[in-house]
Amino acid sequence: MDLRIFTEPQQGATYDTLLAVAKATEDLGFDAFFRSDHYLKMGDVSGLPGPTDAWITLAGLARETKRIRLGTLMTAGTFRLPGVLAIQVAQVDQMSGGRIELGLGAGWFEEEHTAYGIPFPKEKIGRLEEQLEIVTGLWATELGKTYEFHGTYYDLTDSPALPKPAQAKIPVLIGGTGATRTPRLAARFADEFNMPFGSIEDCERQFGRVRAAAQEAGRAADSITFSNALVVCVGKDDQELARRAAAIGREVDELKANGLAGSPAEVVDKIGRYAEAGSRRFYLQVLDLHDLDHLELISAQVQAQLNQC
Repeated sequence: MDLRIFTEPQQGATYDTLLAVAKATEDLGFDAFFRSDHYLKMGDVSGLPGPTDAWITLAGLARETKRIRLGTLMTAGTFRLPGVLAIQVAQVDQMSGGRIELGLGAGWFEEEHTAYGIPFPKEKIGRLEEQLEIVTGLWATELGKTYEFHGTYYDLTDSPALPKPAQAKIPVLIGGTGATRTPRLAARFADEFNMPFGSIEDCERQFGRVRAAAQEAGRAADSITFSNALVVCVGKDDQELARRAAAIGREVDELKANGLAGSPAEVVDKIGRYAEAGSRRFYLQVLDLHDLDHLELISAQVQAQLNQC
């Protein structure tokens, strides 16, 4: 069972804060450090000191970590042209020695586009499909050959399809709750399918749709890793749990209902129930990035119990 640390820096974090979390992630034995790709805060927080860019952050972390995987949940397709994104991700993969994973989504937060002058197209899923085909196609093109793509939204001619990643294939993550087009995209492009902030019942339903789409496409369903992203809030006792919940502006009962919250034993039990629904990897959304003791507790008493299973 892989446990990965997932951060939301748009809520307020510097690069140095993210570096401290990433180094703790590595030192404490977690599998990966992931971050969101947003430029505007959400909810009742200041967002200070302001946003950091996902791929600039990961480039820095690629040089300052050694073991952990690094990636995005999810890179917004509206932020980057697919040819440019393929170059960026391949370069950061080289910088990391082959530890990068690309989560790519359609983009959804219209307000951040308005705030920073980024076009927000109406048709996003069709664009995402072309973006996935272009990015993976550029990486897969043999050295010495060129790549072409002529679609509805993008047009590439005589691309040298360089640079190449360090990995033979960078894992691609697709996620979401869409009932039809999302499973079809996952069946075609995804190495991993991620269900964000869903109930166990919702996960069973969506994982089933992805499996069915994979089989319809002639692909083995078990060739896709199924994962969940869930907020995490763990305390060794009720007082510590309440303190951590208050620090992120949440209620304990709500967190227990909708996330991975409670004592270490309660969290291990709930992870087990998600695993029964098909999940094999968990992105623990850590909202208080200054509470590194929280990560130590999860490592010592959640991850350790899971490793014994």
